[in-house]
Amino acid sequence: MKIGIVLGTRPEIIKLSPIIRELGELKNNSTKDIDYFLIHTNQHYSKYLDEIFFKELNLPKPKYNLNVGSASQGKQTGKMLEGVEEVLINERPEMVIVQGDTNSTLAGALASSKLKIKVVHIEAGLRSYDRSMPEEINRVLTDHISDYLFPPTENAKENLIREGIKKNIFVVGNTIVDATLQNIKIVESKKEIIEDILKVIPENKEYFLLTLHRAENTDNKERLNNIINGILKISEYYNIPIIFPIHPRTLKKLREYNLLNKLGSDKNIKTIEPTGYFKFLILEKNAKLIITDSGGVQEEACILKTPCITLRENTERPETLEVGSNMLVKVEDVESIIGAVDSMMNRSRDWINPFGDGNSGETIVNILLEKYKN
Repeated sequence: MKIGIVLGTRPEIIKLSPIIRELGELKNNSTKDIDYFLIHTNQHYSKYLDEIFFKELNLPKPKYNLNVGSASQGKQTGKMLEGVEEVLINERPEMVIVQGDTNSTLAGALASSKLKIKVVHIEAGLRSYDRSMPEEINRVLTDHISDYLFPPTENAKENLIREGIKKNIFVVGNTIVDATLQNIKIVESKKEIIEDILKVIPENKEYFLLTLHRAENTDNKERLNNIINGILKISEYYNIPIIFPIHPRTLKKLREYNLLNKLGSDKNIKTIEPTGYFKFLILEKNAKLIITDSGGVQEEACILKTPCITLRENTERPETLEVGSNMLVKVEDVESIIGAVDSMMNRSRDWINPFGDGNSGETIVNILLEKYKN
């Protein structure tokens, strides 16, 4: 059996790494007739959002790089669709695996479906019920053209069933648990990474971690200004360092809206370049609090027992709200951001991880092999 894997962003590389490793082990087992290849769309194309993750996770280099890069939604997806289709026509795999809700996900699923190649959607069934989010459109469309769906939780499965999808649904947990648990052990034993992190964090090791990248926050001047005002208020109120790895899109918009100097005027806010996966895991684990608009960071914070505030009005990870590891906050109300920080700082960290036991990658591959036999 030949399997194609389409990826294009940092979260996809991380979340697909357990599956890629599992397939690699099976490929090296001479008793198994299995092969796989990676198609990298290069939706994320900088060193810090792409190349370093393959190296740190010890993954094979993609067989195909489409070099799509940044563009409008339609143009980017169209270029991906054209590139993925060309590869699949030449390779003719039996299955194609896509993950999550990016433009790479939709392009990979759509190209495969039109070529009558089985589509496997990892992390199926997530819903924010906010159609203004491009990711929501991508995940809904991908689910409805997929042949095998792997929702991480029962909540996600129920979302699929409500939309009329009832066949080949397998609740397997989230591969982010596999990746997080496997790699936190590795990174904590790497002296050079720990030493590098100590250069960033304060001597008393107390800090908040901030990530910000979603278009609905960064591409709206008023919303971005409100977020920056909220962060400045947090800095003033708590007088604690805030470490901020700045995503390229966010940096571009901060400059465009003349907000970078405003942020830089606060001595507590330490802006750094985007980090590698290993370094970021340690920053997440040891933070007193994470402030983010990222879906994957919500999950990682929950797994690592770090309180999280999400700068959005909705989330496709409601399980984090249910277990108490995460809280949503409206960015229009600066005072509500302070209130959310207060609430999460006083909350117990004894919540239960709802995303699985860390064996999702192996389970997914075993199910696909069984389905292929039948």
